[in-house]
Amino acid sequence: MPRHAVADPSATPDLRSSGTRPRRRGRRRLAAIGLAGALMLAGCTAGTAEPSPAAAPTLPSGVTVEFVQLRADVAPRQAQVHIENGSDSALTVGEVRVEDARFQTPATRVIADRISRVPAGGSIDIRVQLPAVDCASASEGPSRAVLEIVGGSASGEVTASAPDPLGFVAELHARECLLERVTDAAAPAFTGFSPSAPGEPATLELTVTPTGDAAVRVAGIERTNLLDFAGVPAEEQAYPLDIEVTADDTAPVVVELPLVPFRCDPHAVQEDKRGTIFDVRVELDGEPGEIELFVGEELRGRILSWVASWCGFGS
Repeated sequence: MPRHAVADPSATPDLRSSGTRPRRRGRRRLAAIGLAGALMLAGCTAGTAEPSPAAAPTLPSGVTVEFVQLRADVAPRQAQVHIENGSDSALTVGEVRVEDARFQTPATRVIADRISRVPAGGSIDIRVQLPAVDCASASEGPSRAVLEIVGGSASGEVTASAPDPLGFVAELHARECLLERVTDAAAPAFTGFSPSAPGEPATLELTVTPTGDAAVRVAGIERTNLLDFAGVPAEEQAYPLDIEVTADDTAPVVVELPLVPFRCDPHAVQEDKRGTIFDVRVELDGEPGEIELFVGEELRGRILSWVASWCGFGS
């Protein structure tokens, strides 16, 4: 058979006598198909890749935030977002809220829609209203401040850690959750005040109303930095009450507390922050604790006026 006969396209090759040449040709063909498929997949992937999300705005370098409560904030249940601007540029802050799992909702500005400007190298305290505590939460913080930065490269909402250097949130949470448990047994409240002449004790009325769900002992009430109780020795820190309330009790218990000024200092009255907030000692399920009880704004005004008169301010 002539040598050129093998080129006849109609001829059927004998695979058993052709060695490995057809297999190599098939492998090359498969490799080419695989390479083409890989290139197609790479092209599809490159064409459908999602863009990287933009980085969230952050506070400018040198700007720090703290969450603090000043003495004047205690009675109205407020706190301060303290901002230190250690950057080289002024900072303008709009909306402010503080998020913390120990509160039921975020704390927000007392004066809504206000804009605050913090100069470079300066600081500011932005007052926020504290919401009700969440006694189901076991969180230990820290708080987070969400600030609306107006203008500049960091414009937009910025979230920053807001440390609580005084630890007031943990103390507030524990104290108010104890009060919540106490009020399952009894609701204590100041319900009246009768002023007195100089040198004589006034009368502050405390009413403990049973709520019928549990038992509690109201052991005593402590003096404040402005007010004291007549007849209590200086070494004693509390006026004894010893009010036992059980789940079967229904009648309110009314106690008349003999009140006298702890000090006659005009500045003590003019700059009063906590003088009408009393620490009340209680025992619940055999465990002692303390709750804070505020006389309320109306009684506070009357008590401060009485102190001024009793001490002879302006006479």
